[in-house]
Amino acid sequence: MNEPLPVGRAVDHGFAKLMPDVDRERAWLLTVDGAPQSYVDLDEPTHLEFEYARRLGHVLDTVAEAGRPLDVLHLGGGALTLPRYLAATRPGSRQDVVEADQGLVELVGEYLPVGAGSGIALHVADARRWLADAPADSADVVVGDVFGGSRVPAGFTTVGYAGEVERVLRADGVYMANLADAAPFAFLRSQLATFATVFEELALIAEPAVLRGRRFGNAVLVAAHHPLDTAALARRTAADAFPARVEHGPALRKFIGDAAPVRDEDAVPSPEPPDGAFGIG
Repeated sequence: MNEPLPVGRAVDHGFAKLMPDVDRERAWLLTVDGAPQSYVDLDEPTHLEFEYARRLGHVLDTVAEAGRPLDVLHLGGGALTLPRYLAATRPGSRQDVVEADQGLVELVGEYLPVGAGSGIALHVADARRWLADAPADSADVVVGDVFGGSRVPAGFTTVGYAGEVERVLRADGVYMANLADAAPFAFLRSQLATFATVFEELALIAEPAVLRGRRFGNAVLVAAHHPLDTAALARRTAADAFPARVEHGPALRKFIGDAAPVRDEDAVPSPEPPDGAFGIG
């Protein structure tokens, strides 16, 4: 049997590569301009390789009783790691995935197709515009994982954006986002302050080394109108190979400090990662 070969292709927003994992027979790493975007194991969609993806998976596991189907809107598609995970862990879920890069969608569809009957509907569109047009009270979960290269675009950082997320979520819905920053956390603190203007409950999941300011890294923001199951999240994230901490309540308010919410006119993308922070291939 021939070994799978790497695939490289210019897409709408950069140069994408699909690289096979030598340790897993049908697993692939997607990068765009050298920045890791997604990891997918076609035979085992519940395998989440990236630490931040596992943390998002933990949130998905705890937002409702095990196995209950959910209506989920994913802003940002990549190789559809989380939609595949949810289709496997919560069969019958209805998922809309919005990805702006037509070329990337075609590449993933050609080499990493999603099975028929998955409940995953893929839309090539600007995610912020799609969100603005989405029906109110239509989603149990909204996932924000939009990156232009290695940075979150400015339009996904503002009070206006947070308000659109809140409008689309049902009353018991949950928002979660993959973010990245380093000390002194101007971006991360501003994002927490922004979502605190709209949601009563917030949590932040990140590695202790990132929270202590020792390195640049990912952090997962979680927002809702109801108390989050932070105890269950803490147990799950602490048991990971790379354990994470769940910050909430007074400790999180202290972390936010005097950070101001982001207005549309003041918005900027998330910080550029330092050389070597995420780069590969």
